[in-house]
Amino acid sequence: MKFYAVIDTNVIVSALLNSSSLPAQVVREALHGDIIPIISDEIEEEYKEVLCREKFKFNEKTVNDLILQIKKRAWRLSGIPTDETFKDMDDVIFYEVVMEARESTEAYLVTGNIKHFPSRIFVLTPREMIEKIENGL
Repeated sequence: MKFYAVIDTNVIVSALLNSSSLPAQVVREALHGDIIPIISDEIEEEYKEVLCREKFKFNEKTVNDLILQIKKRAWRLSGIPTDETFKDMDDVIFYEVVMEARESTEAYLVTGNIKHFPSRIFVLTPREMIEKIENGL
C-alpha cells in the first residue's frame, strides 16, 4: 500500500541527525518505500535552506542528493490557501500542500512539531506514520 505524505523539514533534519530514528525510517520510506512524498517549490526551497544551515554541519552533497532523491519520487503540488493560523508561519506551506493533495487522495502531513499544526487526523508524528505503514492502514 502506498501512502502520500508531506514531510516537514524537522523530520528530515532529525533523520539526518540520527539514522536509526523514526524520522529516518520515514525518510527511507519516502525514498524507497511506501511513502510517496508530496512537495512544492516552496517546500523544496525550505528543505535546501534549513538543511544547509551551518549549525547542522550536514554535508552539502548529502543534502543535495537527498533532495534530488525526494524530487524523483515526489508528487509536486502548489498548495491551496488556508484560513488556519500557525505558531510558525513557515509551517503554512506544508499544510497548504497537504490540503491540496487531500482534495484527490488520502494524504498526510508528517511532523515532529505536531503542536505547530491544527489538530487534524491527517497530521501525524513520525511514529504514527510508521505505525500506519506497518498496519497497512
